[in-house]
Amino acid sequence: MTKKLLAVWKDVSERGISKMKSLLKFITCGSVDDGKSTLIGHMLYDAKLLFADQEQALELDSKVGSRGGEIDYSLLLDGLMAEREQGITIDVAYRYFTTDNRSFIVADTPGHEEYTRNMAVGASFAELAIILVDATKGVITQTKRHARICALMGIKHLVLAVNKMDLIEFDQKRFEEIKKDFLQLTHGFNLESIQVIPVSATEGDNITKKSENTLWYDGLPLLPYLESVDVTKEQHDSFILPVQRVSRPNHTFRGFQGQIEAGTISVGDDITTLPSNEKAKVKSILVADKELESAIVGQPVTIQLDREVDVSRGNVLTTSSNIQVTDMFTATILWMDDTKLIPGRNYLVKVGTKVLPGTVMSIKHKIDINSGEHIPADKAFKNELVECDISLSENMVFDTFENNEALGGLILIDRVSNMTSACGVIEHSLRRSTNVIWQETDITREIRSQQKGQKPLTLWFTGLSGSGKSTLANAVEKRLVSLGHHTMLLDGDNVRHGLNKNLGFKESDRVENIRRIAEVAKLMNDAGLITLTSFISPYDSDRQSAREVIGKEYIEIYVSTPLEECEKRDVKGLYKKARTGEIPNFTGISSPYEAPENPEIEIDTSKYTLEEATDYVVKEIMKLWN
Repeated sequence: MTKKLLAVWKDVSERGISKMKSLLKFITCGSVDDGKSTLIGHMLYDAKLLFADQEQALELDSKVGSRGGEIDYSLLLDGLMAEREQGITIDVAYRYFTTDNRSFIVADTPGHEEYTRNMAVGASFAELAIILVDATKGVITQTKRHARICALMGIKHLVLAVNKMDLIEFDQKRFEEIKKDFLQLTHGFNLESIQVIPVSATEGDNITKKSENTLWYDGLPLLPYLESVDVTKEQHDSFILPVQRVSRPNHTFRGFQGQIEAGTISVGDDITTLPSNEKAKVKSILVADKELESAIVGQPVTIQLDREVDVSRGNVLTTSSNIQVTDMFTATILWMDDTKLIPGRNYLVKVGTKVLPGTVMSIKHKIDINSGEHIPADKAFKNELVECDISLSENMVFDTFENNEALGGLILIDRVSNMTSACGVIEHSLRRSTNVIWQETDITREIRSQQKGQKPLTLWFTGLSGSGKSTLANAVEKRLVSLGHHTMLLDGDNVRHGLNKNLGFKESDRVENIRRIAEVAKLMNDAGLITLTSFISPYDSDRQSAREVIGKEYIEIYVSTPLEECEKRDVKGLYKKARTGEIPNFTGISSPYEAPENPEIEIDTSKYTLEEATDYVVKEIMKLWN
């Protein structure tokens, strides 16, 4: 949950209203300027759900608003100054309100394509979505995108609010055309209900009561429909608790804390811990420091077991035998990052309360926003839906999203910026991953290292073409060998004659090039060798991935020779060809180089002789080694 949603939920809980009435969590979405904020604002106003001071403030603000003195209902939800100035929603606005029949939390989400990630955040908490369309425009691309995101996030109930009916004189024929288009779009979405309602957000038609302008419409107005729609989900009998925290206030107590995501639990029940697959009985259940005999879905609890088990944050306590454990699965994701998705890149993968390093191994296809058609792809851009295969660094507990949202939803986190790159759902495990078992060997890295009398390292030389990294790496290797060390040098050009012969220089190939080299370097370290690699490795995220694959043995050496000096050297004539367009995707000219921010060693070879540069680098390596 976001901080704003948590604040709203805290307010609801303190009032206790949600316990007396059923609670509906819904979102409003659709394209920019379709009237989402106006619709909800008018609903609150007409239903007398505002305090007197709120009504007064609305009337005063409207006098200087964008509607020429008429009441601007969108001001009730558009809270940011930028939103009021532009007349659009940017952030997600959460509001709580209650009627005689039901309590509600609404997320008013932005319609502009630029803020699709914010819309997805709102959709992740909702049980129902109101998708608005402008009656003068009909179902457009952003409508389709939002509908597909709602389906992806597991929303089973949709309301299509055909807004601005007053602008087409409440034309029934046009309404029916839009309805038909939307029903065709959502066919196959696995929804439980769809309601299409003609409305005018500014004039109030069919918002809280039936409109005289649409006598041909025989359904409920919007608010009465929201009060009556049944969004009850099928309850799973099996108990599921993703562990958020291990509580150890003293040496005699060890409890596992988290929110129950499914089922019920009682003292004395048998449970299984995953992924360790240990068995235990529930010794005690605490809710807010009060000991209870049982607890139900939705409650935050502390559970004590009758024996010691191997459980930490991200593990799961359950009574189910159907929850799976895997290190490889297929997922459908919404890509939300400005940087395009390329297979081979590493991310943090969060499922439930567990976060693990993972790699997008391949993109199976994109999903066309308009038709739902599967389109072959090897990359994805912001706001695109894709199905992809993801591998993890170790086993993770999961369920399909259809069965359990808490263990079936996931987010991908950029390891450099720590920003959310994607959100999505797990479709199924890739079974073949369970058939590949790590074979233990008697001779370990430590034994090989002792035999050679050295600590294995990977010295990762990075820099522009012509920076001198290959020459320097070669000189450093010679120096290390002269000191009695066992080494192996992996040079970028040399490796492309064999191992990476099938790779080109487009971004996805560069990513795979570095991934393979990182794995080879790790194997060399396992053999007890000091491995030197000389690769441009232009992307920070790929070098970070290499660091994570190799581990603490990784030492980054940034050869920071300026571009101008590299071009002057141009021994191979590559820069000249790149400048004339003969070589595409050339780093520093037509393809970016992301300089390391915190390398272990940095050297500009234009300022030193080769002997001086070698002395400096070897000296720094010895410092780090010791």
